Amino acid sequence: MNIFRRLPADVRKSLDLRQGERVLTFAVSGAGHVIATNLALLLPDGTRVPYEEVDKAYWDEQGLTVLTMAGVRHVEPIPEPRMLPETLRERVNATIVVNKHVDLPGRGGVRLVARRPPGGEVLGWTLVFDDGLDPQDPGLRAQAEQALEGVRRSMGV
Repeated sequence: MNIFRRLPADVRKSLDLRQGERVLTFAVSGAGHVIATNLALLLPDGTRVPYEEVDKAYWDEQGLTVLTMAGVRHVEPIPEPRMLPETLRERVNATIVVNKHVDLPGRGGVRLVARRPPGGEVLGWTLVFDDGLDPQDPGLRAQAEQALEGVRRSMGV
């Protein structure tokens, strides 16, 4: 396995890269090339998944599965992932500005996550409630929002 193999010229020419965007690594999937740039994951069907929109990504015998914050699942069969797993993990982690779990009074807790695109401003906050908690419960949401304000003030974000 040569991890330094270059992306084929015809594939590179067909990419619609944004200004300042560059290819970091790639892997061959059943449908083409899965490409990690410094800004996004590019899938063979033309889908662009910015790293700040990735909720989860994992590898198994099926290949790569990416879940977005919007709940969209992308599955790419990749027999030889090369440096794609490490690059994807590093790029997604780089979008996280704050990731803090806060206990809520007598109810478990909530994870407060702020993310931003590479080189950009914070896009917003995501509230991830512990298992068993109802995120639609108005009292619980109010407690989480109060915790979020405290974290925002203390961290200046």
